[in-house]
Amino acid sequence: MSALTVRAGGPLKGEVGVPGDKSLSHRALILGALARGESAVRGWLDSGDTRATLAAVEALGVPVTRDGPSRLSLRGGDLSAPGGPIDCANAGTAMRLLAGLLAGQPFDSTLDGSPQLRQRPMRRITEPLRQMGAQIEDDDGRAPLVIHSASLYGSVHQLEVASAQVKSALLLAGWHADGPTTVIEPGPSRDHTERMLAAMGAELAIDGNVIRLLNPGEALAPLDMSVPGDFSSAAFLVVAALVVPRSEVRLSAVGLNPTRSGLLDMLRRMEGDVAILGLGEESGEPVGGLRVRASGLSGTVVEGDEVVRAIDEFPVLAVAATQAAGTTEVCDAAELRVKEVDRIGLLAGELRKLGAQIEEKPDGFIIEGPARLKGARVDSHGDHRLGMALAVAGLVAEGETVVEGAEAIDDSFPGFAGTLAKLGAEVA
Repeated sequence: MSALTVRAGGPLKGEVGVPGDKSLSHRALILGALARGESAVRGWLDSGDTRATLAAVEALGVPVTRDGPSRLSLRGGDLSAPGGPIDCANAGTAMRLLAGLLAGQPFDSTLDGSPQLRQRPMRRITEPLRQMGAQIEDDDGRAPLVIHSASLYGSVHQLEVASAQVKSALLLAGWHADGPTTVIEPGPSRDHTERMLAAMGAELAIDGNVIRLLNPGEALAPLDMSVPGDFSSAAFLVVAALVVPRSEVRLSAVGLNPTRSGLLDMLRRMEGDVAILGLGEESGEPVGGLRVRASGLSGTVVEGDEVVRAIDEFPVLAVAATQAAGTTEVCDAAELRVKEVDRIGLLAGELRKLGAQIEEKPDGFIIEGPARLKGARVDSHGDHRLGMALAVAGLVAEGETVVEGAEAIDDSFPGFAGTLAKLGAEVA
């Protein structure tokens, strides 16, 4: 689909699932490629970004067998030189984690991607990897990355900004280093890589925001996991249910890792009615259901360490803020400027088309609500999360909202429009 048409209608009702977690799907492939033996992954997200990672590990000589769109097995342990540049398409996570995986390999490789990915900053990973002995060429701090064979040594990395991608790249590189690798972050970030490594037998010492990989080079056990639903995808349905009057929606088997689910704390602080049901665990990851009821929301302030726990959810938080009474302010989120697109500037411009009162800041935005939104023609600018956020806004806007570039949504939530329709939304 190149455009998605959304109209305000009746309440959203019912129970649905969401696609598998994108972050975990990337990591299952990359860590499965390191493990000796056959890994089985169920619920894997089949999307544009994760297909790029799948193609990358296959290019590195890892046999992958697919049994349907969301089940796969792979036999890792022996990587080989790719036949040409590895195309990461639009997937920044793939490029950054693969750079760590490849930095200590006994062969040369090149990581490249789309024109959009070529604009994203890569020095945040290339510089600390070089401190470990990696030999990496880049184009003024951006892709393509040419990675030469090198011997790595264990080292201590003090990060200036908390980043799960940088931390993960360093831990993956550290697996091929000659001694322990330590990563010290200024605050918390997603810990999927640490949890998955530990489930596979890696020895990690974690003390707050200090992570040490102690047993590099030892054999990792293969994975056997069911990937939970992606919280970042669930976030759009959660906000939709909160802002569409008289809605009640249940979401099943959603990943609720506390380093990822900061949006729940924000929405509850805004007086949103969101309950967790049946919390369990899968491969070290918390998993549970969510029940969401339409609520009268109030504005809030988001800043500091809380930001990194919801960095991918700010586009849809902004939509919730347009319907909340009072002022919502997001600070300390300059990272949004260098995502797939400038998610601050473009988000503000598109929401204004719908009638939102939003003010840009260098590191966030200020929204006054509640706003009476009116349907308009808006654009995803090729960004999946912006596209979905605008569709959710269309559910409470008068008239018809057309989201151009809606095909980008498949990068993380294939079937998004169908899921909304199943809940009773008017989408086409």
